[in-house]
Amino acid sequence: MRVAILGATGAVGRTMLRVLEEREFAVDEIVPLASSRSAGTQLTWRGREWTVRVPEPGVFEGCDIALFSAGAARSRDWAPVAASEGAVVIDNSSAWRRDPEVPLVVPEVNGPRIADRPKGIIANPNCSTIQTVVALEALRRVAGLRRFVATTFQSVSGAGESGIVALRRELEGQTAEGSPFPAPIARNVIPRIGAPGETGWTDEEEKMRHESRRILELPELSVAATCVRVPVEIGHSVEAAVELERPLTVDEAYDALARMPGVEVVREGTRDPLPIDVAGRDVVLVGRVRVDPDLPNVLHLWIVGDNLRKGAATNAVQIAERVADE
Repeated sequence: MRVAILGATGAVGRTMLRVLEEREFAVDEIVPLASSRSAGTQLTWRGREWTVRVPEPGVFEGCDIALFSAGAARSRDWAPVAASEGAVVIDNSSAWRRDPEVPLVVPEVNGPRIADRPKGIIANPNCSTIQTVVALEALRRVAGLRRFVATTFQSVSGAGESGIVALRRELEGQTAEGSPFPAPIARNVIPRIGAPGETGWTDEEEKMRHESRRILELPELSVAATCVRVPVEIGHSVEAAVELERPLTVDEAYDALARMPGVEVVREGTRDPLPIDVAGRDVVLVGRVRVDPDLPNVLHLWIVGDNLRKGAATNAVQIAERVADE
C-alpha cells in the first residue's frame, strides 16, 4: 500500500508516521509532503530515508490513502486533487468537517460512516471533540443524552510545533518570537482559543458544538463549551457536565465507560487522570465521575487524552485501517 502524508514534518504528521509504524500498518511506500521550506529534506521511517516533497498535481497518483495534517487552506486545495487521483483522503483540519458529503468520524462511535464518502474524503474531528464524544457515547448507550457543558484545558501542542516552542522559550525566560498565543502562556492560562464570533463563542468552541452533534447524530443536542489554553505540552483535559435521559449511579457510569472501546476508567481512590499520564498513549482516560448534587440526571466527569495521538494521528490511522480492510 502507498500512503501519502501531507504535513509530514509537523507535530501531527510526525506522530502519524510513528503511529503507522507502531500499529504495523501495511505500508510499502510513503510519500511525505510538506511546504517548500521542508522540501528536499530527508525523513527516516522504518529504517529508510524518504525525501520530503511539495504537493503538486500527480503526486497522489498510485496512493491508496492520503493522510492530511497541514491546515485547512492546504486541505481545501489538495484534498480534491488527491481524491481525484485515486487516494482516500483522511483530513485532520477543519476544512471538511461541516460538509454533509464528508463523514466526520471517530471509529469507536460512528465507524460505519467511513464507507459513505462520496467525495473520497473523510474528516478527522477536532482533538477535544474526539476524546469527549468517546466518553459521551459510552453513557449515551445506557442512559441517553440530552445536553452537555464542557470546559477544555488544552495543551500548547494543539497549536502545533510553534506552541511547544513558545512554552519552552518562555519557561527559559526568553521571548517567544512567533508565538501562536495572544498572551504569555508559561505560568498562565488563556481563557479562549480561536477567534470569537458575533455571539462571543470562539471558533474552537463552535467546533465542539457542531462536531459533537454530527458524530453522535443528535442534531438538536444542546452543547456549550469553554476552551482554555494551559501551559502543558501534550494532553488535553475536559471537564464535562452531562445531562442524561435517566439517572446513573457512579458505579453504573464507570461500568458503562469501562465497556467502551478506547476508554480506560480511573476510579476514585487512585490517582486522577492527568495529561502527563496519557501522553504517548492512545486511550482516553476518564475519572472523577460524580452525580450532580442538585440534578440527579447530571454526571460530571474528567476526560484526558493525548491530543497528538487519539486527538489527531491515531484517530486518522484508525480510520485508515478500516479503509484498508474494505
